[in-house]
Amino acid sequence: MVPNTVPALVEYAATTHGDREALVDGEVRWTFAELAAEVRRAAHAAVSRGIGAGDRVGLWAPNSRHWIVQALGLSLAGATLIPLNTRYKGPEAADILRRSKAVALYTVTGFLGVDYPDLLKGEELPDLKQTVMVDDYSMSCSAGAGPLPEVAPADICDIIFTSGTTGRPKGVLSSHEQNMRTFQVWAEVVGLQPGDRYLLVNPFFHTFGYKAGIFVCMLSGTTMVPEPVFDLDVVFDRLANEDITVLAGAPTVFFSLLEKADELRHSLRIAVTGAANVPEDLVRRMREDLRIPSIVTAYGLTECGVVSMCPPDSDARTVATTTGPAIPGTEIRISELGEICVRGYNVMRGYLDDPEATAEAIDPDGWLHTGDIGVLDGRGYLTITDRLKDMFVVGGFNAYPAEIENVLVTHPAVVDAAVIGVPDERMGEVGAAFLVTRAPVEPAELTSWLRERLANFKVPRHFHVVDALPRNPGGKVVKPELRARVL
Repeated sequence: MVPNTVPALVEYAATTHGDREALVDGEVRWTFAELAAEVRRAAHAAVSRGIGAGDRVGLWAPNSRHWIVQALGLSLAGATLIPLNTRYKGPEAADILRRSKAVALYTVTGFLGVDYPDLLKGEELPDLKQTVMVDDYSMSCSAGAGPLPEVAPADICDIIFTSGTTGRPKGVLSSHEQNMRTFQVWAEVVGLQPGDRYLLVNPFFHTFGYKAGIFVCMLSGTTMVPEPVFDLDVVFDRLANEDITVLAGAPTVFFSLLEKADELRHSLRIAVTGAANVPEDLVRRMREDLRIPSIVTAYGLTECGVVSMCPPDSDARTVATTTGPAIPGTEIRISELGEICVRGYNVMRGYLDDPEATAEAIDPDGWLHTGDIGVLDGRGYLTITDRLKDMFVVGGFNAYPAEIENVLVTHPAVVDAAVIGVPDERMGEVGAAFLVTRAPVEPAELTSWLRERLANFKVPRHFHVVDALPRNPGGKVVKPELRARVL
């Protein structure tokens, strides 16, 4: 029976896969039984710190065994997890901590030279009572500690923040049962088996890394090998020395591997990609040059995790041009406007403290309106053709033009700004900014200035100075015209 909460998942994995290797992180190697013991210890430490049922806790750290243990441990303690993007600057992280009313923050110092607690100095965080280092289990209780809180399937498991076209972050509420059912299906469609070994390079603050990483491994008995950053040489080493069989990531990951395909030694049998346009030639080369037999593409969004998945035995054109059918037990329909709508157990419970946005996204019949445009073919396979929203995807990360534009217009030289996503061979898409300026400004200066205020993936790669932005009679920027100029 599939577990329907994270605490049940931890016990299920310990009981079903107990002696199998669960996690490899540097010199540390744990079985599923040992991992469960570490998670319980982290849960008791959280309770000792005063963290209880329903409390919201931020987790701002790179991929590691500590992220896994603390995330699962907080769920056992009854808390709601708030993952934070490690690329965030202080104001971005502070906004999410304030909006979620997080009572604690689990974090690190020194990752890529960044002191995360230091980034929050001067920020008003009235609900934040404590900051904890992710490797600190010092307050865990003895073996005789009391019982942990009961966690129900309908309880909110996590709140992952995304942004809309207004640039205002929205917290997506996902329940324990929603997560378990959705990612059990993910594991089944992909074909994970006990004994598989999964190199977790997708960041855990993202659904792709956290849920299609940690959860699916725990459900299937797959070994987790977390990596804090994507480094091609390190990945090469891990693929060979850890007998990795599963690798998931944006197309950029596999483009990088192809650069050294002749030197690659690996036992990969499954690759999962998506989050950006997938060229047909890439699928073909992954099978022929990288010798990966099973390739899965999928379509998902934070609001429902996974929408559709293309079967791994599909031909290259199908894998590249469609995202497959709706996952089992869910529905997809295309609205009169061409919008992709989803209904089923995979749909979120709503947006945090935003009933209006929730009602706008989920109609009275339970259909989630994704904001993406698509078509269904005769097989029921989905092809995404456009976006109602202006969001674009940079190497697997969602970038929202309004957020970037709102920062750009605060630069002393910038009067007006519009940002669009443009194709990029390696990253899938990157930002291109069109600017009306009051004084000359060099692209390098803008890039440096923006990197102090935004995560790097949000910083446009191209800048175009124009006399005026094209606008319709209602005053809105006509972005198709800007796209036409670039193309």
